[in-house]
Amino acid sequence: MKTILFNADVGEEAGFDHEIMPYVSWCNIACGSHAGNEKVIQKTIELALRYNVKIGAHPSYPDRENFGRKSMNIPFDDLIETISSQIQLVQSYAEKMGAKLHHVKPHGALYNDAIKNSKVAKAIFNAVKNIDKSLYIITQKNSELSYIVHEILDVKYEAFADRNYDVDLSLVSRSEFGAVITDPEKVFEHVFKMISEGKVKTKNDKEFPIVFDTICVHGDNPKSVEILKHLYSRFSGLDFKFE
Repeated sequence: MKTILFNADVGEEAGFDHEIMPYVSWCNIACGSHAGNEKVIQKTIELALRYNVKIGAHPSYPDRENFGRKSMNIPFDDLIETISSQIQLVQSYAEKMGAKLHHVKPHGALYNDAIKNSKVAKAIFNAVKNIDKSLYIITQKNSELSYIVHEILDVKYEAFADRNYDVDLSLVSRSEFGAVITDPEKVFEHVFKMISEGKVKTKNDKEFPIVFDTICVHGDNPKSVEILKHLYSRFSGLDFKFE
């Protein structure tokens, strides 16, 4: 029997985190720099505890105007500082509420930049290792971040349920048509291929091997709840189990 571990980006004030939590095992909570605030962080941690979901910090570039989805050229030490402070904010509230921070997953442009930019990857690595070396880092397989952290920190590789891939296994830019998958059955087909065959269909219908430990559904996808319910139903019917 194959096991599936879903994660979701939450605390971004999309309005349906309470419906997402029952269907995920890990959550990535916005730290206030691209979305959310201290009140939202607390509320999201409460939801995670209610549904026994592991809590992660979801730091970003300090850019609420663009929802953290544009790259920023920030001095190295300043980048470490902003990432550290964001992680520590979520960590502090989790600990006050009797929970423990489990992982860190960068958000948006910070996540994408850490795949190819060693400076950004090193800043994330330094921030996390200085806070708690037991924290998992979530990134994609063969990213700069995965190479830099793997000897010191535990890495969990991620695939995306509701995003289409380019032929280099990067995500299709959100500026392109069809970057985000919103039809629940198409999301299921996308995920089923990854789980059953270890392959992902990319642009131009090409297929490539993909390695992952966890699968993300974006919490700001307007169809996220419908998608998660559909995935849960379809995979349950195929005798898969959820971690």
